[in-house]
Amino acid sequence: MNTKHVWAKVFILATITVLFLGFSPFAGAADIKIGALNDMTGATSDVGKDYALGIAEAIHYINDTGGINGKKIKLYQFDYGYRIPEALTKYNLFKRLKCAAILGWGTGDTEALAPTVAKDKIPYVSASYSGHLCDPTKTPYNLFFSTDYSTQSRGLITSWFDKKWPNNPDYGKRKPRIAMCYMFASPFSSSSIKAAKDQATILGFDIGPDQDVSLFAIDTKSQILSLKEFKPDVVLHTNTVMSVAATLRDAYALGLGADNLIKCWGFDENLPRLAGKAAEGAIGCAPWAFYGLDVKLMDKVVEYAKKYNPGIPQEKRTIHTVQAWANALGLAEALKRADKAGDLSGEGILKKGFETMKGFEVGLGVAPATFTPTDHRSQSEAKIYEYKNGAFTLIDAVDLKKRWPEKWEKEWLGW
Repeated sequence: MNTKHVWAKVFILATITVLFLGFSPFAGAADIKIGALNDMTGATSDVGKDYALGIAEAIHYINDTGGINGKKIKLYQFDYGYRIPEALTKYNLFKRLKCAAILGWGTGDTEALAPTVAKDKIPYVSASYSGHLCDPTKTPYNLFFSTDYSTQSRGLITSWFDKKWPNNPDYGKRKPRIAMCYMFASPFSSSSIKAAKDQATILGFDIGPDQDVSLFAIDTKSQILSLKEFKPDVVLHTNTVMSVAATLRDAYALGLGADNLIKCWGFDENLPRLAGKAAEGAIGCAPWAFYGLDVKLMDKVVEYAKKYNPGIPQEKRTIHTVQAWANALGLAEALKRADKAGDLSGEGILKKGFETMKGFEVGLGVAPATFTPTDHRSQSEAKIYEYKNGAFTLIDAVDLKKRWPEKWEKEWLGW
């Protein structure tokens, strides 16, 4: 079965999921309604499809294992094609349906909705891990179970500086050189660039010219040729996997010779499939375990993927399914705590759910999550993997809070 046919089935199955989970007339009065926005057809669908499947499968698992203290979750799941106006329309639908919380997706729409979400007091657990969403004085109802993008980028640069730069023949003779490839107009792609440049400055890098690489890019030769003039030692990529793979291929073909650092959405099991030899040695941040690895609850992730989407080959599933489970399980825990406290209002879910978590273990290789009324960065650790010899290997875990405690506490929140 070719990829096109596989994902055509994904779309059909996801639509069935919407109808079955979202519009069943037989739902009980005690059901807890949850909205979900996913990208299955838009600019980030290269990673969004697998995440969407993971959301639906995780909700099935939660309901099969007792739900929310006996209450079932009723999921309303939609593809919005990565279009902000469509996200706003679906958000208003979720409000009319009286959804207790929302499982969101993109940075552009999540940040656009943040003021409205705060006013409406609806917890919004997004697949955007933008550091801009972590300051509760500005975005109190935005949460996620992941290392935020800014911490990911800082961790990647720090790990490379610690582990790779000392092996360079020019180490001690000059400053290391870094450049950044991302889509300038994308809130997602650009969200951590300020933090990345700040970290590079702290560590003493020379910073080269940014390269504008579209999320749809399949040819990046002009950007690579521009980079060759700067001669970077390392390049930070913050797009999704399709355009990151295109950039790596062209860099390899044109002999750029730089190491590659990649934010989570560009670093998955599809990268070596798309980039081939160019993916060798790529370094990325992955706050979760890769699909199928032997960690807590992964057996359930695989079981439910096979059970509810048997038409999707296991080798097509990726870490993005695991990301979805992390957010769904984290939200379920907050709902259980709030329900136990007798308060499933939006404010109750936030204050008596999320903000009571201190070192909560989601499983799935995710670092323990802590939310406080003054800081919604759920974790400070950036787990760094290298793709080498056909495998993703954990090579570092950079805890930014421990390494720069003053900056973490006083400067970096909300970047």
